[in-house]
Formats: sequence, structure tokens, C-alpha cells
Amino acid sequence: MTLDRLAPAIFVFLWSTGWVAAKYAGFYADPLTFLTIRFAVAAVIFYGLCRVAGVAWPRGRMSIVHVILSGAFLHGLYLGMVWWAIGQGVPAAISGIIAGLQPLMTAVAAPLIVGERLAIWQKVGLGLGFLGIGIAVLPNLFALGDNAIPAFAVMINVIGMGFVTLGTLYQKRFVRDGDLRSVATLQYVGAVAVTLPAAMLLEDLHVDWQIGFFVTMIWSVVGISMGAILLLLYLIRRGAVSKAASLIYLVPPLAALEAAIVFGERLTVPMIIGTVLAVVGVYLTNRRGAERQA
Repeated sequence: MTLDRLAPAIFVFLWSTGWVAAKYAGFYADPLTFLTIRFAVAAVIFYGLCRVAGVAWPRGRMSIVHVILSGAFLHGLYLGMVWWAIGQGVPAAISGIIAGLQPLMTAVAAPLIVGERLAIWQKVGLGLGFLGIGIAVLPNLFALGDNAIPAFAVMINVIGMGFVTLGTLYQKRFVRDGDLRSVATLQYVGAVAVTLPAAMLLEDLHVDWQIGFFVTMIWSVVGISMGAILLLLYLIRRGAVSKAASLIYLVPPLAALEAAIVFGERLTVPMIIGTVLAVVGVYLTNRRGAERQA
């Protein structure tokens, strides 16, 4: 099988583990502090790979600025807000399900920013996915007692999805050239520029240097910051923005299942129904007939 066929499935799996990693990392470090270390380590490793391989770097000052800004959006602001929200009490499963909001945001913004046209069935699929997210999340938002989750943290999580949408579209329009490894290096520089001051302002920079911290850090850097992000950059460059973003619909059920297995988080009936609707939305958004009508 070609990378074009395998990349979406591998990306979805790797990306879904990010929510489990976010909650697990919270046992050992403040979320923004952990992310800052993770981004810095990833930037250093990518830079080393670039030097060894002798890859080309983006040409011109503005090209470099565009790459750094895309990293600030895609990693710094997006993951910073998502990890902070999980640290404030948003369950990993719910946060993963909220990720399904991105395709709807992308569908609204893509025609204005990159001129993509969406077929009617793609619009129906995106709307259906949004409905599924609402069914899965809202009962937990309005729950009482131990099942309640903080509304402000959920709002920050949703705003984070807006930034990854902006970052995806920005990447598609302004970061079209350059080796993916050098692009990733500069993007993590942009991410550190966001999370480091945020961590210094909002956190105590706490880190518990136990084996669990290092295991989580290794997976976060190698599996997600390197493996998943390289695949995401590859998908953005190879495919349509809305189609790449719609893959996020497949993340919620995996993230929820992983959170249930690892942390014992409850999988409620609305969550199950909502994620099923989201998966149907993926099918409608990616169906070939819809692409031919675009």
C-alpha cells in the first residue's frame, strides 16, 4: 500500500493518543510546562535531522515568518489551549470529541481563505458531524455534581480548535514549499514562543522527573510531535484542506475509547451516538461523489 493510503489511518491513531498523553502528562508536570519541553526537544531533534540530511530551508525572511506563525497556530495556541483545558478538568474523551468541531470551522473558512468549494454532500457531512459533537458534549457540560465539567475550560478547548483550523488554512496558503523536516523545526520554534511565556505566566513550571514523565515525553515527541505532525503536514500538502481536516472526525471515538481503557472515563450513550454520527459525517465529507461535484 502507498503512503497516500496509509498516512490518514496512521495519523488518526497517533493523533488520537494525544489526548491520553495530555491527561497522563498532567500527573507529572504542569500542562504548558510539559508542552514547552516537548516542543523544544522536538525542535532540537528535527534540527539535528535537518543538519545531518542537509535539507533545504525555507527561502526568504517572509517564508520563515510564515512557517513560524503556522507553528504558533497549529501547535502553540491549539495544543496549549487543549492541554490547559484538560488540566482544568475537561475529560480526555470529551476534549477529543470536541476536536470534531474543526472540520465545520474549516468548511466555513476554507472558501474565504483558500477558495475551496464544497459539494452539497460535504456540507451535509460536516453539519452531521457538528450535530454529533453537540450530542456527545452538551449533556456533560450541563451535568451536575461529579459529572460536571467546567464550562470555561470547555470554551478554551473550543477556541483551541479555531486556532488549529486557522493554522491548517494558513499552512495551506502560505507554506507550500520547503522540506517537511525544516518546516517542522521552525514550527516548533513558533510553538515554544507561545507556550513558554504562557507557562511562565500561568503555571509554577512544576515537573516531577519520574519515569512516567520520561515515557510520556518520549511518546509525545517521537509518536506525536514527529510522527503525527509530519503526516499532518504531508496530508495538508497533498490533499484538499477540508478533506484533511475531516479526518479529525475519526479521532473522537478512538480518543474516547483510549481514555476509557487507560483512565476508566465513562462512555455514555450520548457520547457513543454522537461519535457514530461524527463518523458518518466523515464518510459523507470524503465520499468520491462529493469530490466530483465540487
